[in-house]
Amino acid sequence: MQPLPEVPGVTHRDVMVGTTRWHVAEAGDGPPLVLVHGWPQHWYAWRKVIPDLAKDHRVIAPDLPGFGWSDAPPGTYSKQELADGLLGLLDALEIQRTSLVAHDWGGFAGFLACLDAPERFERYVCMNIIHPWIDVPPPTPGTAARASYQFLLATPVFGERLLRHVPKFVEFVIQRGSGPDATWTSEELRAFSHQYDDLAHARAASHVYRTFLTKELPALRKRAYDDRHLTVPTLLLTGDHDPVVTPERVAGHEGHADDLRFEVVPDCGHFTAEEQPEAALRLIRGFLA
Repeated sequence: MQPLPEVPGVTHRDVMVGTTRWHVAEAGDGPPLVLVHGWPQHWYAWRKVIPDLAKDHRVIAPDLPGFGWSDAPPGTYSKQELADGLLGLLDALEIQRTSLVAHDWGGFAGFLACLDAPERFERYVCMNIIHPWIDVPPPTPGTAARASYQFLLATPVFGERLLRHVPKFVEFVIQRGSGPDATWTSEELRAFSHQYDDLAHARAASHVYRTFLTKELPALRKRAYDDRHLTVPTLLLTGDHDPVVTPERVAGHEGHADDLRFEVVPDCGHFTAEEQPEAALRLIRGFLA
């Protein structure tokens, strides 16, 4: 792995959750606030919001297993596994209750953690991901084209080789998912693509999508979460240019949550905290207040 990128005020340590080593970035003091990244990123996805949030919070930004500087043990990398791991991390850090901000697949794992252990979470801000009660429409040529990268990644052997040997693929996926005005430096893009130089991390990423396409997506189609009710107050953010999670796709939660609100961030694609950090901070702070 490459050296850790620097963010002012951030310290790093390893935490054992069961037999898995988690890398954790931390900053600030105050009530805990856990930030959970998605694919294909790690803790550094929060670089533009950590310094502000750390002014009055103990910010904890872990690398999920299979990502960044954490271990990548064998597993299916289901979102339920990630949710269970997140709860285990809170135990390891002796955090009984926290607010949570999460993005992409980290966001879906966040939903599951809030459903499984609502007493552990004050409030939840979820960015750029579906909730568990969406209506999954029949596939169309357009949706299949937008999801084509998922099928490539999920393909056994090929997916991990693609990630290891074509770093520009990850960088292309990030840029393709961004809004038209988003800018990324080559250093930022490489900070995320380099993790897949490692075979175990590339294999984990392939499993993330293989499990989604073969198990989790069929479960969503069968309305597997209809008997689960969300009691943690939740704010779901998406961008008006997000090609993955459009505002229309996050409808249909009625009756499944006590307090689930939506905000569409203007001039923003799939990476809200990086493309529009000021808007993200305003919405996070407003909801957590």
